[in-house]
Amino acid sequence: MLFERIESRGLAHYSYIVGDGTTAFVIDPRRDCDIYIQTASREGMHVAAILETHRNEDYVTGSVELAARTGAEIWHADAHLDYQYGQPAEDGQTWRVGGLTIEAIHSPGHTPGSMSYLLREPGGAPWMVFTGDALFAGDVGRVDFLGPDKAPEMAGLLYDTIFTRLLPLGDGVILCPAHGHGSACGGAIADRKWTTLGLERKLNPKLQFTDRDAFIANVARMLEKPPYFSRMEAWNVAGAPLLGALPVVPPLSPQAFAERAEDALVLDTRMELGFSAAHVPGALSIWMGRLARFAGWFLPYERPILMVNEGADPTPVVRALVRMGYDDLAGSLAGGMLAWHMSGRESASIRTITVQALCHALDAHEEPWILDVRSDREVEAAPIPGAQHIHVTQLPDHLDQVPRDRALYVFCGSGMRSMIAASLLGREGWRNLSVVLGGLAGWRSMTCPLEI
Repeated sequence: MLFERIESRGLAHYSYIVGDGTTAFVIDPRRDCDIYIQTASREGMHVAAILETHRNEDYVTGSVELAARTGAEIWHADAHLDYQYGQPAEDGQTWRVGGLTIEAIHSPGHTPGSMSYLLREPGGAPWMVFTGDALFAGDVGRVDFLGPDKAPEMAGLLYDTIFTRLLPLGDGVILCPAHGHGSACGGAIADRKWTTLGLERKLNPKLQFTDRDAFIANVARMLEKPPYFSRMEAWNVAGAPLLGALPVVPPLSPQAFAERAEDALVLDTRMELGFSAAHVPGALSIWMGRLARFAGWFLPYERPILMVNEGADPTPVVRALVRMGYDDLAGSLAGGMLAWHMSGRESASIRTITVQALCHALDAHEEPWILDVRSDREVEAAPIPGAQHIHVTQLPDHLDQVPRDRALYVFCGSGMRSMIAASLLGREGWRNLSVVLGGLAGWRSMTCPLEI
């Protein structure tokens, strides 16, 4: 028997491959799908079918790609949508995977036609349930994608799904959601790698609202929706363009890179200190560890993307971007910033200061303008008196609230998101700005008085 969870880091996306005998099924595959073919082949199996739990919003579903390479059948959820591929799964439909059985369970709430898939052991007992975005470790699926008017109705459907269709399967059933901690598809997914329906019944804060009205009141909330979700929604119904393989991104000389940069966006995925010291003028900073989290907020689809990376191999960056539908990858800077400087070209920089330096400025009554780019939840938990709060994802739409004639200090939890914000401001002409290194973590560790 084969069972593996495939984690796509950054997106915190979970897909699964289940097999028995010579047959394997894949649930919610990603676009770069070599791993499923290799895993099945290693076990002497072929991928016979692909099951989708819902129309995904945060990544390009790899069903069409995987089916083109294996001949597998595709069964999708959300039958009300005009899918251009596959067949709609029906409530109660079953599939045989060797001695195992998979059963479809209609699970509306996150989307109107979401499906969960229950894996039964050879004796027929419920074993695992693949819930997509209906139920996570520590959280439940978003219900806001149809807008605020529909959110209470969708939350009611999700309540019915969880309390009348999923939890009754049994406390010992292993829960296999489509996302883990850090995903944009849930507001507070726990960092609990493996869980069961019973554990969630006890530990999931949302499941403590056993009254339907109370559940709706606590779940029917609007959350941020990255703009790239619209592209994902369209591609995941029409079928994404086939990759065949990851795009090969050409390494470009500094001269060729500079020429292409005139009509492209330069994405710098190095850590914040490297970017602050020297970067290609006009570059956008998103460090590799959070590229999947923030790229969809700031990268356009209509412009080519050039890359400046930490190492010589751009593959990790390419893989993260194509999972989000960024296929127009025009090149990477060969030799990095060292080659850029050796070619005699100018670079830009962004000042950084320590928390201590900001503390001294405050104590000296210099009245610096502090821009706090943390999330609403972070600010509510630990506000910085006197700081102006604009979440980093909302900054492009609120530039008019940021002064150009004041010394500007950009602040977040650590300094990493602050560098994203500073690069955005720098691209728009702000010059008198500094990133506070250490952010809130450093702030809390300080003992000097802060007079704000």
